[in-house]
Amino acid sequence: MQLKSQKLKYIFNSVVLLFIIVYPFLMNMSGYWMTLLVMMTIYGITAVALNIMIGYGGQISIGHAGFLMIGSYSVAIIADRFELPFVITLLLAGIITAFVGLIISFSAVRLKGHFLAVVTLGFGISVPVIALNWTSLTNGYSGMLVTRPAILSELSLYYFIVGCTVLFLWFMYNILHSSFGRAFISIRESEIAAQSSGINTTFYKTLMFVISSFFTGMAGGLYAYWIGFVGPTDFPVTISFLLLAMIVVGGMHSFYGPIFGAVLFSIIPHFTDEFMGITNIVIGLILVIIILFRPEGLVTIVDWFKMNKTMEKADTISKERGS
Repeated sequence: MQLKSQKLKYIFNSVVLLFIIVYPFLMNMSGYWMTLLVMMTIYGITAVALNIMIGYGGQISIGHAGFLMIGSYSVAIIADRFELPFVITLLLAGIITAFVGLIISFSAVRLKGHFLAVVTLGFGISVPVIALNWTSLTNGYSGMLVTRPAILSELSLYYFIVGCTVLFLWFMYNILHSSFGRAFISIRESEIAAQSSGINTTFYKTLMFVISSFFTGMAGGLYAYWIGFVGPTDFPVTISFLLLAMIVVGGMHSFYGPIFGAVLFSIIPHFTDEFMGITNIVIGLILVIIILFRPEGLVTIVDWFKMNKTMEKADTISKERGS
């Protein structure tokens, strides 16, 4: 049964990847439709990175939009002032963002619950304000242009971002299924029990911040390269709440759940943006419905179908035996 499940998962992943590869040609190389899918990948990376802290580590963060902004501005500043290969620039953006996450973690790891949420919320609010007022570094209101790498066409950059997405998700998947992931989960279930088991909770909570902020910063860098511009209003604190909604709707105790949430909430604005205010209403309604009827997220619908199928098979066997 487990082998069959793994085979189905492999087939599903292969079909999705194949669709993403041929997607630009299906959409006649439309910049709009390619941007829509690129934003799905960027939000997907960020949602999974945030879920390392919330879903697996039990640490509330409502400021991840700040890490996205740091990553995007890091790419813009480094690309503007230093002639470095764009891959190195992207990696440096992740490292810079991870360093900021490390600094924040020094105080955040001592906090729990709503106290931690308030600290991260303050961080998410402060980053756009700093970007707006530190004009010598960020160009203030005017924002910064990001030159697309000369060796990459729009299609090549699209495939580069898709490749980075697969690579980043693969790294995070392996981290969560390693001893690090098990330590994160033990801290989420009971920090006291984790400490009594010999787990250094301070170290692992700090590690959550660093890993999560690193991949979020890389996602912000990909955003900067694709859009070609970074401004202080690109990632307001509302994006942090949107990321949290993606995790809740998709399923915060699952690796794939945040990806489902990112895809769903990236598609919704395409259908609702022409009506003022409708997007937030639709997202809010979906969030309420999921919390009421599927509190574990959309990812559990697959488990529900599996359970029903197993029950139907069990009933069939029992009837055959009875007859």
